[in-house]
Amino acid sequence: MATNVTHTCPSPMKATSNGAFQGDDPLQFALPLAILQICLVLVVTRLLAFLMRPLRQPRVIAEIIGGILLGPSALGRSEAYISKIFPPRSLTVLETLANLGLLFFLFLAGLELDPKSIRRTGKKALMIALAGITLPFALGIGSSFVLRQTISKDVDSAAFLVFMGVALSITAFPVLARILAELKLLTTEIGRMAMSAAAVNDVAAWILLALAVALSGTDKSPLISLWVFLSGCIFVICCILVVPPIFKWMSQRCHEGEPVDEMYICATLAAVLAAGFITDTIGIHAMFGAFVIGILVPKDSPLAGALVEKVEDLVSGLFLPLYFVSSGLKTNIATIRGLQSWGLFVLVTVTACFGKIFGTVAVSLLCKVPFREAVTLGFLMNTKGLVELIVLNIGKDRNVLNEQTFSIMVLMAVFTTFITTPVVIAVYKPAKRAMMANYKYRTVERENPNTQLRILACFHSTRNIPSLLNLLEASRGTEKREELSVYALHLMELSERSSAILMVHKARRNGLPFWHKGHRSDSGNVVVAFETYRQLGRVSVKPMTSISSMSDMHEDVCSTAAGKRAAIIILPFHKHQRLDGTLEVTRSDFRWVNRRILEHAPCSVGIFVDRGLGGNSHVAASNVSCFIAVLFFGGRDDREALAYGCRMAEHPGIRLMVIRFLVEPNIAGDNAIINVESNSSTDFSSLDNDVLVNFKKTKANDNSIKYEEKPVQNTDQVIAAIREIGNCNLFLVGRSPAGEVALALNRRSECPELGPVGSLLTAPEFSTTASVLVVQQYNGQVPLNLDSETGEDSTDRE
Repeated sequence: MATNVTHTCPSPMKATSNGAFQGDDPLQFALPLAILQICLVLVVTRLLAFLMRPLRQPRVIAEIIGGILLGPSALGRSEAYISKIFPPRSLTVLETLANLGLLFFLFLAGLELDPKSIRRTGKKALMIALAGITLPFALGIGSSFVLRQTISKDVDSAAFLVFMGVALSITAFPVLARILAELKLLTTEIGRMAMSAAAVNDVAAWILLALAVALSGTDKSPLISLWVFLSGCIFVICCILVVPPIFKWMSQRCHEGEPVDEMYICATLAAVLAAGFITDTIGIHAMFGAFVIGILVPKDSPLAGALVEKVEDLVSGLFLPLYFVSSGLKTNIATIRGLQSWGLFVLVTVTACFGKIFGTVAVSLLCKVPFREAVTLGFLMNTKGLVELIVLNIGKDRNVLNEQTFSIMVLMAVFTTFITTPVVIAVYKPAKRAMMANYKYRTVERENPNTQLRILACFHSTRNIPSLLNLLEASRGTEKREELSVYALHLMELSERSSAILMVHKARRNGLPFWHKGHRSDSGNVVVAFETYRQLGRVSVKPMTSISSMSDMHEDVCSTAAGKRAAIIILPFHKHQRLDGTLEVTRSDFRWVNRRILEHAPCSVGIFVDRGLGGNSHVAASNVSCFIAVLFFGGRDDREALAYGCRMAEHPGIRLMVIRFLVEPNIAGDNAIINVESNSSTDFSSLDNDVLVNFKKTKANDNSIKYEEKPVQNTDQVIAAIREIGNCNLFLVGRSPAGEVALALNRRSECPELGPVGSLLTAPEFSTTASVLVVQQYNGQVPLNLDSETGEDSTDRE
């Protein structure tokens, strides 16, 4: 006997409530519930990212795991939690927000993918990319037959084959870039090869995914799938013909250094949404349209930078984590139960890893890549991530993947990405090779001053370059010396923002060094400035790029100095000069970077306080006219400053004054009494006297050098003596001068990294227009063993 069962559909959620005081439950309304969901997602994912930071895992791993924990696999086992926080009727709003975030994230991903760099991909990287696609794709199709015989019996066969092939052959380009940056491999040869291969892999994966989506329609007629695929191709062709001229017209009206017109930003975002609507109407996911528009935006225009700045923080920080939770709510680890299910998980994982790693390693060895580097490339290319989740979610939404298969594939993606960093660290340890040999000259002060001086000059932005070039010009020495060798290291911060990958593209396009194998890059004023200086002669200049987070930027600097056998590292001060002459903090993070470098440097270090040395432009050698003063109190650091000053004095356009401060006995000043009986001022007196006697002997006939001895009683007389130096362009001082005078000055020190004299010269009450170079001599301690690739070659060894 049949019975009539009445099913009551839940009423749609209203947008906003009247408030708890009027009896409304905010969790029964769409907006307050969505706000609570977003806040919960952000707290959980950020907390997991913080906890996983010591494991050096990319944030995407924390976000995927956070999504799984918030879903039915963990917290979702509680009916009260699911019914209150993630009720079924709220999922439409959540998934709409998540897919809107995904839409703009894919636009940013297209914005970061430079078609020109893909066309310039070398044969070696292209072969590695093809091997990393074809073998896993074939194995994915093979494993799909096993899955169809067991847990995926009712799915569309053609679409399922393609989805499994794509899922196993993908390399997550953005995730790989961050892993390479974390491991300090981004600008190395292996990093460049991995990035080039991953970019080719990325494009191929999107094309295959479009094919899979076209095949996954609900209509079983193959003709419909053909029409979907052809319509998608027509859309792409129309975009290639119509969109670039429009963006080119916009870019021509956006000038560097000027704000981009809001109309162009809105028009581009509207075009992204329109393209998403068209591809969704065709039957391909809306994200494909956004991705195509992103690829077609000119990468070297201010428009691209403005779009990234406007969009990425909101998308990657707020909306994109919702996509991981949306995936997590579909992932139920409990469905993987029993020997068969776990056996299938092992099969899929082993197949994915074997296909990627074996294919990449085999072709790399054929391309004569060393075995260790080939294995490293294999594991790097095995990186999954967000792109994998996109493929799996589309397959789940199109009913190509059932719940159990989806859960197995998500776990596989997490596992393969998680193992990448620890395996690469274990297999590939370039630091051992880089730090094997010690080098002889770690200081400017040395027995034979005619040996080559190697300088690692660091800069943060183009603002530092003119004065830095003038400082390097002053350091050239005479023709009888060996050629000055300069390594100019551009310190760039890698953040979790997606635009960091756009920055990576620029660094890779410039290369390491910026010009390589005779190819002159025309991108960037930095390149032009250093190449112009290099062509002056008698100076070897090799610009390089360091891309790392602020917390470990000092590791890049110290390891590069060790690899390049630098005698001194020049660092920019964390403050820059304003128009009124005062010093303003650029970023306080740079101060801590400088302090860590001072602590761990394998050579001498100089902190350069720039007050416009030589003006706002690089001064040609024939026009150099500079007055430099060395303030000598005594001690190791002051001797290093003196040695550097003596080298500078060899330049025909430079005058040098050396002032030695002597203590007058038995006289007390008003502010500080100097105790001459203390042994602290006599520890280095013998070495100081020997150095100064030799200095006076060798420089006696040099009219460009002046030596004075200033008897002082207290700090006021020291300050007065320094103020008497007129028209000085640069002060050279030691960071830790010896003696009671320096001890008394140290009470005024506000910046320990500058020492007492440097702090005095940069204090607001000490009015001077002179730049300051504060020098710390290498003290012979064993430097920190930093795991980093320095790119040292045999020609750079002492």
